[in-house]
This record gives sequence, structure tokens and C-alpha cells, in this order.
Amino acid sequence: RNYYGGNWASFSFSGLLSWIKENQQNTDVSEECEDWRKLLLEDEEGLALSRKDRTIEHVEDFCFGDQDSAEGVEEAGALPKLPDFGACGAEEVPVGSEKECPGAGTETQSQEQLTDTEAGGATEGDGAGTASGSEGSPGESTPDLGQTQTAPPATPAQQPKKVTYSHIVREGRRFNIDLVSKLLYSRGLLIDLLIKSNVSRYAEFKNATRVLAFRQGTVQQVPCSRADVFNSRQLTMVEKRMLMKFLTFCLDYEEHPEEYQEHEGSTFAQFLQTRKLTPSLQHFILHSIAMVSETECRTLQGLQATRKFLQCLGRYGNTPFLFPLYGQGEIPQCFCRLCAVFGGIYCLRHPVRALLLDRASARCKAIVDHFGQRISAKYFIVEDSYLPESTCRNVCYRQISRAVLITDQSVLNTDSEQQVSILSVPPLEVGKPAVCVIELCSSTMTCMKDTYLVHLTCPSTKTAREDLEPVVQKLFNLNAEKETENEELEKPRVLWAVYFNMRDSSGVERSSYEGLPPNVFVCSGPDSALGNDCAVKQAQTIFQAMFPTEEFCPAPPNPEDVIYDEDELEPEESASSNSAETKPESPAEESSA
Repeated sequence: RNYYGGNWASFSFSGLLSWIKENQQNTDVSEECEDWRKLLLEDEEGLALSRKDRTIEHVEDFCFGDQDSAEGVEEAGALPKLPDFGACGAEEVPVGSEKECPGAGTETQSQEQLTDTEAGGATEGDGAGTASGSEGSPGESTPDLGQTQTAPPATPAQQPKKVTYSHIVREGRRFNIDLVSKLLYSRGLLIDLLIKSNVSRYAEFKNATRVLAFRQGTVQQVPCSRADVFNSRQLTMVEKRMLMKFLTFCLDYEEHPEEYQEHEGSTFAQFLQTRKLTPSLQHFILHSIAMVSETECRTLQGLQATRKFLQCLGRYGNTPFLFPLYGQGEIPQCFCRLCAVFGGIYCLRHPVRALLLDRASARCKAIVDHFGQRISAKYFIVEDSYLPESTCRNVCYRQISRAVLITDQSVLNTDSEQQVSILSVPPLEVGKPAVCVIELCSSTMTCMKDTYLVHLTCPSTKTAREDLEPVVQKLFNLNAEKETENEELEKPRVLWAVYFNMRDSSGVERSSYEGLPPNVFVCSGPDSALGNDCAVKQAQTIFQAMFPTEEFCPAPPNPEDVIYDEDELEPEESASSNSAETKPESPAEESSA
């Protein structure tokens, strides 16, 4: 790979086009150079790692405009490409992913990343207000909301600017396109971890401003909070009372077991019918609040999902969700920054060729990179995609269907253009999964002005295009020209789209891997869930297996409070004194350092 972060990565538009080209070529990697075997000792054997990424399949991209108009158009602010390092003589090898260096940490964005974010914060779109924390408990730490973004005031309606493919190419660095799309529950495990570890200071967040529903062929806004319910014009007064009564019950359903015990064997959809809710309320609760399967989710699971949604309301805004500015790929980078501050080392552009195992104990002793350098360690963490086929022959993987669209307007237009929306589309056919749609505006720093970035995700049943294109056709206009029927004109126009299937290795048990050394730990790629709980739990499990007596991601000390040993201070002092003799620093340089 010539990027970091695996399937958690984020790309500029040109970077994503390069990624698409690499995955569409489907070329076999040349036979591996075996020079690293010369480094094996008599009591060692090697386990060669896979050099081809097989986690992405069925990549199809489409341009719904004049693609020829982009010929000769250069990306604004593009950086010159770095040369590839050679290995094994004159053989050219792809630039290594940092995940190929087990235990060395991860970097999540491609070289085309435009900007690093600094101070943490959470903002809402225009018209929704700033997302200030509403926690009442004393002493509770919350993400730093000091630097919030205020959306520009609404301007009078005017003819929207027509965006062409050449505009997208030229402004490609304004796009930060995640391979996986997720939102953060405001009381989820990841938010709690960001607060506890103080990593939140390295990121900024924006509230998801609205939750949408797709019913009877139209997109509607779902009232979530108490204020939204009573201000809603979609619901009658009777429906408002019914909805508030049911949501209040869900918050403390465990205290009223008589209300649901006889329905524990039923689906959540059947349970909702017994509550005498109207069809529209049942739809809102099932697909937009609980966001569960109509046919598979049981009553208790549905109640738990509804309570989780409700408990996350009001912490930072009127919806339960936050989105990191510049994309989901910022989150791993934030942890990397904190790690680097306290001495973490990252071996960039060092593809790992093999694990070196001790024959007697079957434990991994070291790794070998493509320069032939041995790196020894006690523990090794490797992403699933780097394991060879011989190790994964008994593993059964699930797949995720993904689509990314660039559109010219929102799926539900309002006075404010700066909306972050989540929409759960119910299955259009029997046996099909529901599709999660996340629509991002330009103030999330993931797309250029006058466009929207739309992510679609669902568990795979077929190829990504077969799974998701019917939903895209329902919500968007796929015709290149606007000379279409009036019904299609009202829909947002798709300017560009890509479909692909991604491997979901989140549910794989360690015992499924064949011949895995006991001190090698496997981390999975992203799962199909909306939140990040699976990744946090997996990270904590691996950490506790390696360091059972240590606390997972404790709060870091202030740099001023760190006390260094004398042995560590002496070389630093001598180095600083030498530099001071040769070139004194100016006050400006000292402050910037």
C-alpha cells in the first residue's frame, strides 16, 4: 500500500482516484524476494506476510458529467509525488503501510491530506446553534469546545452554482473521503475514551444536525428531542403524546418488566404494534431511532438500541451523533499524535516482509522490513489483511457494501445548507438489509463548497453496486443532463460515484487463524455498525492481553509535570548547549519550538 491506515484511511479526491485505479487493476504481486531468509538464525523460521491487499473487491466508479472537460486540469495545491523505494535490487515495491510495522502505531490519512486539526471542539450547522456540553455532573471532563465553528448566516435563495467534474478535480484537496463512514455516539465508548485520554484536544467535531427517515418514497425529518417532538408539524397532538410516552418508557424499561416480558420472543417491530403506535411512529422508532432490522431484531435488543439513542441526546446537541471535522480518518491520527508526544516511534515507508519465529517456543521474535532490518519486540500487532493465505484458510469473512457519492444538493433541502444528516433506508426488497446513509456538507471539511459527500453502507448480500444502486436511484438523480422528468429534477444530482465491497473481519475469533504465534495479536478492519464500539473494545482487549496490570489509555500527565531521569537529561542538555554555541535561537524561534 502507498498509504497509511488500511481501510480506516481518508483520501483527497485525486488520492481516491489513485486508490480506485490500484484496486481495479487486479494485478498479481510479483514473487516475493527471499533475501530476508538469509537473516534467519538456525533456531528460527519465517512467516512471510501478504503483499497484496485482498480486502477490497468489485470497485466501480462513475462520472455523471463531462469527464473530458477535466483533461489537463491540475489539482490546486498538489504536492509532487515522492519516489518509491526499491527493494531486492532494482525491484520496485509499493510504499509500505505503517500497519505493516506491528506495534509501531498507525497513521490514517494519505499524503494528500490538506490540513491537520488542532484544538478539540464540536459544532453544529447553521441554524442549530453551537454544540456546547450540557453535562450537569460536577468534575466530568468533556471535549474541549473552546474552538467552535459558526456557520455563515443564511443568505437569500439564489440560483445554485452548477458544479462540473473539472471543478471537483481542481478542488480535489478540499475533499477528505473516508473508506469507511461512521458517526460517534455522544455517550459511546469512543467519546468516553477521547475524553479520558485527553486525545479530544487534537480533534474538532461537528454535530449531526438531523435524523431523517425514508417513508412512502419521501425523505422526512424525524423529531428526536422533546422540543423537536412538540415543534413537529408532521405529527398530530395524539401522536406526540404517544411518542413521548413510549420514549419515556424506553429510558427506564428495565424498571417495568411487565410491559415487555411476554414479548421477549417477538421481534421489536411486533412489539411496537402492541403499543398501539401509528404506522408513522412505528417507522420512525424502528428505522430512525433504534435503527434495527425489522425482521431480525428482538424486543430487548430494540429497547436497548432505543435507550442508547435517547441517552445520547442533549449532551452536545439535539441529535446523539458527532462527526470529526476532516473525516473519520482523523481519529486514529489523534491517538498517534498523543503517542508521539510521549515517545512513540513510527517507521514510515518500511514495508514488513516477514515475522521471524522461534522454532522451540513458536513465539515471534522479530520482524524484517524490506531493507533487511530486523526489529525485535515482545509483542506484535498486525492487521488481518497482512496475514498470509495459509494462516487465514479457515477464516470466514463477512463483507460490507460501500458507496461514496458527490452530489450537488441535499436529500432534504432546508433554509440552511450546512446540514449533517443520517438516514436509514428500510430494505426495498425482502431479504435485503437496511442501508445507512450519511450526508456531509462542506463545513465538515470533507468536500468542496456547493457539494455534498454522501456515504452509503450496508452488510453485503451481493456486489456493492447491486446492493446500493436501488437506494441511490430512489434518492438521487443519476442522469447526466438535467433535461429529465420533474420528479427527477427535484432530487439531488449525482456528480460522481464509486461502489466497492470491503472485508469485515471484526467477528473473527483468534482460534480461526492457523499457526498464529501466541504473542502476535490480530486487529480487524472496520465493521458495518454505525458507531465505533467494536474497535474500542478490540483495542482494549489486545492491550489488556499484553499488559494486564496497566490501565488502558489513562489520562496523560501535563508536559510540565513530566520528570525525566538524569541519564535522559544529560545528552539532551549537552545537545542543547552545543546548538546554543553554534547558533543562538531568537525569542521567536524559542516560542515556536
